[in-house]
Formats: sequence, C-alpha cells, structure tokens
Amino acid sequence: ERRRVPSSCCFPSASGPPLQAAMAFFRGLTAVSRIRSRMAQEATTLGGVRWLQMQSPSDLDLKSQLQELIPEQQDRLKKLKSEHGKVQLGNITVDMVLGGMRGMIGMLWETSLLDPEEGIRFRGLSIPECQKVLPTAIKGGEPLPEGLLWLLLTGKVPTKEQVDALSKELVTRSSVPGHVYKAIDALPVTAHPMTQFTTGVMALQVESEFQKAYDKGMPKSKFWEPTYEDCLNLIARLPPVASYVYRRIFKDGKTIAADNALDYAANFSHMLGFDDPKMLELMRLYVTIHTDHEGGNVSAHTGHLVGSALSDPYLSFAAALNGLAGPLHGLANQEVLLWIKSVIGETGSDVTTDQLKEYVWKTLKSGKVVPGFGHGVLRKTDPRYTCQREFALKYLPEDPLFQLVSKLYEVVPPILTELGKVKNPWPNVDAHSGVLLNHFGLSEARYYTVLFGVSRSIGIGSQLIWDRALGLPLERPKSVTMEWLENHCKKAAA
Repeated sequence: ERRRVPSSCCFPSASGPPLQAAMAFFRGLTAVSRIRSRMAQEATTLGGVRWLQMQSPSDLDLKSQLQELIPEQQDRLKKLKSEHGKVQLGNITVDMVLGGMRGMIGMLWETSLLDPEEGIRFRGLSIPECQKVLPTAIKGGEPLPEGLLWLLLTGKVPTKEQVDALSKELVTRSSVPGHVYKAIDALPVTAHPMTQFTTGVMALQVESEFQKAYDKGMPKSKFWEPTYEDCLNLIARLPPVASYVYRRIFKDGKTIAADNALDYAANFSHMLGFDDPKMLELMRLYVTIHTDHEGGNVSAHTGHLVGSALSDPYLSFAAALNGLAGPLHGLANQEVLLWIKSVIGETGSDVTTDQLKEYVWKTLKSGKVVPGFGHGVLRKTDPRYTCQREFALKYLPEDPLFQLVSKLYEVVPPILTELGKVKNPWPNVDAHSGVLLNHFGLSEARYYTVLFGVSRSIGIGSQLIWDRALGLPLERPKSVTMEWLENHCKKAAA
C-alpha cells in the first residue's frame, strides 16, 4: 500500500486577514491530524477519498482507475450545481472586462490550481511535494512526468509499478504515421519550430478516435472514452514529432531512433540527441513542471474552449499550441535566453551589477519588457523558477549564464518595483529554463517553446478527458461594447 496526501487537504493562503489565516492554519493542522489517524488504519477497501493505493494487477491500468472515479465526480458535479448553483463567486468590474478578464472566476479546471501567493498545486500537491512523493527514475531524482499524468487524471499518487506500466503503455501508442512527417516536410525548413510542430499535430488528427466515434454516433456519457484514447495517443506521439522537427531544422534532418527502454522524458531527450544523465533528469523536471498551470492561461484556456465545441483533442491541442506560440505566453522562454545573450554581447561575460542595471534600464526605456519577469496571476517568485534554480545549484553552479540569471534575480525586481507599473516584479518559469537547456547543449532558443508544448499536452489532455467525463457545456461568455459599459456606468452612478 502507498499513502498519499489527499487533494482535499488544503493549506492557508498567505493573503487575507490574519485571523482568517490563523483559523485556516489550525483547521489545516486538525485535518493533518485526522489524515495521520486514518492512514494508520489498515484499510481493506477504497472509500470516497482514496487514502491508500491498493496493489492489484488492475491498478496498473490507468483507464480502469478513471472508470471507477468518473461516476463519483459526475455525482459530485450534479450535487454542486443543484445545491449551490446560485451562489455568487464575486463581482465583475469594468477593469476586469477591459483587462483581459483578469481575476474573473469563469471556468472549471480540476487538474491544478494557482494561488497568487503560494503558486501552483497539482491536485493539491505543490511542486516540492510532487518532487518528494512522485516516483523517480533514479534514487533522489526528479519526478517522472508519467507519474504526474497519473496524478492529474486520478488525483492519486501512483506507485512506481503503476508509472512503469504507464510508460510502457505510452510506448505502445507512440508510433507516428508517415504522412505526419511528409506534412512537416512540405514546410520550408526555415519555418518556426512551433509552426512545424503544430502542423505535425494537425496531421495526426486523421487518427482521431473521438472523431470516428462521434461520426458513428455515441451517447454523450461515453464521450470521455475515445477522448482518453486520443489524449494518450497524442501525448505519446508528441516526442517523436517534436524531435523530428528539431533534427530537421538544426541537425540536417538526421533523426535518432527511439529507445523504448527509457521513460517518456528521457526518451524524448535521447531522440533530440542528448543522453547526458543530467540532461535526462533535467528533461524529467522540465516536462513535469510545465504540464499544467491552472486553466486560465492562454494555451490551457484555448484547449478547453475549442474542446468545448466537441472538437477532438488534436484540434483542441493544435489551437492551444497556437496560443502558446505567442511572445506573451510560451514564446517568452525563447526570448529570455536571446535577451541574456544580448546582455553578454554588449557588456561581455564578466558583467558587473552596475552594467546589468544599466542594461535593464536601457531595455525598459526602449519600450520593451525584461523577459522572464512578472506573471498574470502570481505575486511572488514562481515555484517553477525556484525548483529550476535548485537544479542549477546542484548540477551547474559555475555556469556563467546561470550566474548571470542569479544576478538578474537580485537586480531586476528592485528596478521593476521602482518603475511602479509591474504588479509582480519576480522571475517566472521562463527566466530559468533556457539557461539550463543551453548548458547541456540544447542552445537553439527558437525551439524552446516546442518543449513547452510537449509538456503542456499532459495538463490539457488530462483536463479535456475530465471535460468530456463531466459533460461540461459549450463555453460562451457574454461580450459587451464600450458604449454598453459607458451607459452601464452612468446608470450605476445616477
């Protein structure tokens, strides 16, 4: 049996009145006490909250786990809607409407939750907690992405045996039809890697099990099953497609065959051409922390929105990738490394703190942003940045670019705070990833967003399966004109 922290266990937010925070803290202690008491008992059955993993052959199959969980969650959603459907969640302001819907609570996203102060939690577990409890390839190593996929889909921490079984299943699903590569080859080799990658995903769409099943006619209650098949097939086939794009553009088209004895992230790294054991660990960490970041970011929201029209997972994910390719979203990880290299190009490798401050101010005064700093939701240093920094301190503390990133951590936030226009002056996930990849030889910054895309498939795919299982409706928010807003505000002021 394997124990886990239940997703229902919550932690007090750093924000809010002190009394509320204190009460939340003591409620958390009480909950933890109850958890420990419950975990000490010898359980023979799985209750509504799955405190223990029961070892049996059927548990190695991820789909059977979902078949057991889905009816419970469907009932939970029905009860929530019938008993509390009229409860208000907050007020919508004009600033929210004009500011990109920031802060509006407007969608259901089960797989992760982002707190402005605490950061991301995957099914209730923080990144450090995931690093402690998820199975690894090596002792004390980084978590395997397959383990996070299991966690996102089931809300349960998997055993190593379950993760190994899932790794093998993904291998059986990873064969890519030849026409996909032909579709990519039809593009100029100079096309951006994200353009080529998205083209490959669209070419995979002809394999959609959901599309075939929908065309034949099937009850809505069964929609999740072909969606599951599509999502796992898509997740499995993305590394071969993504590595093909990389080798086509940057390595004269000389591809590397998969090593199916490796886990998901390690095999991806191998097909790219990087077999350093430290690089394999980095890829495991990279894929894991980039999988999901709540539902409101551009790529996740786009995948959910397009999927709500019953577009199949390939169409939904291709749309998500097109959002990820934007410079204000996933493309930022490309821009960070290019900007850091421009700093060195102008100041030299031994840049002083004063020179760095001067370059940051120069960037800002030119009307540009310092890439890798700030976040639409977070109001503190991104935990995904922190775990990458810890990886760098462990494996590459003397790397010159890492040392420059460390200096930027000291220099940029005070400058952005002084500027007074930035709500969050702290570094985000993109501020660090490029430096780590560059250290191990993956220096082609234009490709970095593809890595992000491969990772994000795990989160978007997991939620899309639950969208279908819960029967979530077509997304259709109301829009208004500026005239409507002006008239509404006049009436409110009267």
